[in-house]
Amino acid sequence: MINKNDENYVYYLVAHNLKIQRKLKGLTQSKLAELCNYSVGFIMNIESPKYHQTFSLGTLWKFSEILNIDIRELFKPIEEDKKIDN
Repeated sequence: MINKNDENYVYYLVAHNLKIQRKLKGLTQSKLAELCNYSVGFIMNIESPKYHQTFSLGTLWKFSEILNIDIRELFKPIEEDKKIDN
């Protein structure tokens, strides 16, 4: 897991929460990409704990709109027992 003091932690945090929210909504990466008009590779890179994909606040807003969630859901702290599974 990336260090919480690392500036890239926010990307790891959002990736973790995006993956959880996407799965809760029953969406595949492909379907989310289609709904957001992004490439599947972009979604895969965001959700990958091994890859550092940057994205804009506008992208996060779009995810929250498509997933019908409050954007703050994407910034929820990660519980130690609920880390991203590879």
